[in-house]
Amino acid sequence: MSSSSTGSAAKLTVDGVDLADPSFWRLPRPQRLRSFALLRQLDAPRHFGSEPGFFALVKHADVQEASRTPGNFASAPGVTTPEPAAWAKAVFGNSMVNMDGAEHAALRKIVARAFTPRLLAAAEDNVREVAHRIVAEVVRDRPGDFVASVASRMPFEVICDLMGIPPVYRRQIARRVDEASQNVGVRRSRLRVPGRGLRALAHMQWMMARLARERRRQPADDLVSALVCADIDGQALTARQLGAFFSLLLVAGVETTRNAIAHGLVLLSDHPEQRALLASDFDRYADGAMEEVVRHSTPIIQFRRTVSTACELGGREFVPGEKVVLFYASANRDERVFDDPDAFDITRNPNPHLGYGGGGPHYCLGAHLARQEMKAIFQELLTVPPALRAVGAAELVDSSFDNRVRSLPFAFGPTHTGGDVGAGIDAGIDVDRGAGIGAIDFGPIDDRGTVDRPC
Repeated sequence: MSSSSTGSAAKLTVDGVDLADPSFWRLPRPQRLRSFALLRQLDAPRHFGSEPGFFALVKHADVQEASRTPGNFASAPGVTTPEPAAWAKAVFGNSMVNMDGAEHAALRKIVARAFTPRLLAAAEDNVREVAHRIVAEVVRDRPGDFVASVASRMPFEVICDLMGIPPVYRRQIARRVDEASQNVGVRRSRLRVPGRGLRALAHMQWMMARLARERRRQPADDLVSALVCADIDGQALTARQLGAFFSLLLVAGVETTRNAIAHGLVLLSDHPEQRALLASDFDRYADGAMEEVVRHSTPIIQFRRTVSTACELGGREFVPGEKVVLFYASANRDERVFDDPDAFDITRNPNPHLGYGGGGPHYCLGAHLARQEMKAIFQELLTVPPALRAVGAAELVDSSFDNRVRSLPFAFGPTHTGGDVGAGIDAGIDVDRGAGIGAIDFGPIDDRGTVDRPC
């Protein structure tokens, strides 16, 4: 993006918007949102980048239609940029998010059947217990970073409990996850160590393969046992498939929920009237509040699809081989669907956001669990004395893929009454790109840059 396009809002024009330029993703978030609003006014999706580049789907209707027509817009060979290499899929297994048709349906069937009513009931009880324990420890220990002490711990501990990951493995997994994704972001501030990400992925695969062997010999009441011992049409997950699925859970089940929880605290701190309304009758407003947090923050910014059949969408004729990018962050601010889309309103109804995907076969399998985690942690945070609130500026990772919060200072005491708690989110604070786990599902970091490069 040219320097002239990064000036004041008055100078912002649609011709100055370049979603393929890394500098776009370093702009303050409000300016990026205004850019998407301009793109939504166009008659057809715009192309970005050098050939082959991609067409940006920015309208709610277009993102939803592409999501629900996988015969036209395929997830294979990959939904991220760059696409996972064939050898990486062979070594580490192919993620379910990169599959289509019968292959995807067969794997999803095994996973869905493993989530038995008994397992789900136990998981919901555990979610409440984990939330209570985390908040009690925070009140006791008074740490300074909300992301590390609450937002990250909540989904990570729930997923590990659900999978049946032994406690002795968990610290290793957390460390390997950081190593595997240390280059996520628009640019890096650390010297890259070649092969570290691959070694981390390989180590995690080894741990999951070992656990799979143990569970086949001696099943337990956990998800790993259900997956490796499943007999769906004579099939169960192999050790490699289990490793790929666990990597997916770390992204879809941990990273996205972590960011939603962190953004949720900022939003409730910045909007004390909404926080007071939620606290006044949590059971009444909680469901709507969690949906609005996901809509407003949109933890996953975009996924990519490859056109597989000639078709028309959004005023343009697409041909096989072309790439489109589904910008959920734009669709969730579409003024055609949402009244006053930039407002944070926990009573918003209806709220057909696409924060868990646009429907279709790739709709988020863990959406129910994510909602339960968010409700449980915020119920604890809103009811425990003294009040907990975000303070200062949230530190973000500049990313074209996910809306990641690196760290978030917080404190106890009276609720926030206005100011700049969300300044980091609004201003696009430049922070350390070396953390987070959002890339681990999508194959190794290549020699050209990071897994999370702009599309």
